[in-house]
Amino acid sequence: MSPLVQITPPRPRLPEWARKPKTHFESLNKLKSELRAHNLHTVCESARCPNIHECFNRSAATFMILGNRCTRGCGFCSVPKGNPRLHDMQLDPFEPANVARMAATMQLKYVVITSVNRDDLDDGGSTHFAETVREVRSALPEARVEVLTPDFDGNLDAVARVLDAEPHVFNHNMETVPRLYKKVRPQANYQQSLDVLAFARQHSPKTMTKSGFMVGLGETQAEVEQLLRDLRAHHVDVATIGQYLQPTRRNLQVAEYLAPEQFDAYRDFGLSIGFPMVFSGPLVRSSYMADLVSEQASHR
Repeated sequence: MSPLVQITPPRPRLPEWARKPKTHFESLNKLKSELRAHNLHTVCESARCPNIHECFNRSAATFMILGNRCTRGCGFCSVPKGNPRLHDMQLDPFEPANVARMAATMQLKYVVITSVNRDDLDDGGSTHFAETVREVRSALPEARVEVLTPDFDGNLDAVARVLDAEPHVFNHNMETVPRLYKKVRPQANYQQSLDVLAFARQHSPKTMTKSGFMVGLGETQAEVEQLLRDLRAHHVDVATIGQYLQPTRRNLQVAEYLAPEQFDAYRDFGLSIGFPMVFSGPLVRSSYMADLVSEQASHR
């Protein structure tokens, strides 16, 4: 008897509406050079965001602090991974001031700051995070500041430390539905992330709260709708929903490409259960058009 041959199903083909042209190379390279001169990183580059050409051309970028190596191994993310014992992962003491200096050079009116996970640090890097927010607010007092934080391993004192620096928007991503956490986000906990978002609202009631997640990883419509209900039940103001795109061959494969109409349906469902703002589309990312999303949400 012939041995059974396991056939790997073909990867779904990237549809045309999920493709984005690569343009504006001059502005892209110019901003990259300026960032390197300040020893700064962006999640736009490290996570291979499909919107980088567009955003860099309009002088928008999401600063990624605490270095360029993450202590976690999420299946969807292309940010370099690092073991503190094997890599030099010392914090750059000049990074907060450099972020503020670069934001001022770019004349930003809306500044987004995110970070890698630093589970090796006692405070998860929250002191460094808070100092960066304060430096930016001092350098650009008229600008709005959004933070996209890790879960700090559930340390709510660390979350409070960042909030006490007074960002205008607090963002923490759920990333996916609970059933897929072991595959997509194995070192995180679904309820813990919801607790972080609920604590942010409780600790700083005037701060807008925001969370994002990906679709196309194998979740069902019912699971997405429940995730939206969970976010709203934990007093999240803004939800962002985007198509997962495999950044490298080492990352999880795409299970499905959703049609644009499905993103519209998720947006309409979110609005129907009370979200002031749901930004949903194939190429939506958590920080994409963050200034416009925040402005629209604040007027609803």
